[in-house]
Amino acid sequence: MSPWPALVSLLALLLYFVVTINVGRARAKYGIPAPQMSGNPDFERVLRVQQNMLEQLIFFLPALWIFCLYLNPIWGSGLGLLWVIGRTLYAWGYYQAAEKRGPGFAIASLSSLGLLLAGLAGVVKALIA
Repeated sequence: MSPWPALVSLLALLLYFVVTINVGRARAKYGIPAPQMSGNPDFERVLRVQQNMLEQLIFFLPALWIFCLYLNPIWGSGLGLLWVIGRTLYAWGYYQAAEKRGPGFAIASLSSLGLLLAGLAGVVKALIA
């Protein structure tokens, strides 16, 4: 098996780790003690980035690995890297203003959808071959 899907998975997890640290930093910056989840719109955007990334990781990681196992690890890793870039743009935009999250969301969502649909096709092909 190629190491590329593992590298992309680790990059995605590293990005998640960074946005999680950003939540702690935002708590201190905006005076939002745990377990409080609201109180400042700037903090809430940082928290939402972290929560949304966790939600998307659950979808992304299996789709990445299924694509890579049943189709092509290089192409799958390329789409996975595009997802990481999209999620980075999403976070950067959302930190600034909720309205700026769209391009990153679109890039990451399209790459996830590509991984899912192509991975499904790869599995179906393996089942009928």
